[in-house]
Amino acid sequence: MMVNDRYMVLTKEEKEEIAQKILDSIEAKYGNVPLVNQVLSQDPDLFIPTANMAKAALESDDKKLDAKTTYLCAVAAATGLGAQHCIMAQGKHAKDAGVTKDELREAMFIGSYMAMTRSQSYAFRALEELYKD
Repeated sequence: MMVNDRYMVLTKEEKEEIAQKILDSIEAKYGNVPLVNQVLSQDPDLFIPTANMAKAALESDDKKLDAKTTYLCAVAAATGLGAQHCIMAQGKHAKDAGVTKDELREAMFIGSYMAMTRSQSYAFRALEELYKD
């Protein structure tokens, strides 16, 4: 039986209990539960794998990146996406991991630069297509 198969045999109540334990763990560790997690937790089949993926990406013991680098990457990505709540949450984690204000500013600049070049890439390709011969 695969891991996913074992999860699928859980009852709705068991899945809800797991989701609540995850929410309690998040609140205990960070002092609050982000709105995204609150909303997703209403559907444990979506929330539980998402929460596990977040933990693996940001907090796994097997991570190759240290905490500072991990949270700098998270802030850069959140900045590029314009995710203001994620910028604040991941920025706080970065600060707690020892990231300096200058390091955080640089990560934010990189993220915003990458978002800018993405939009320029789309826009300038459209411009060239519009004025092609």
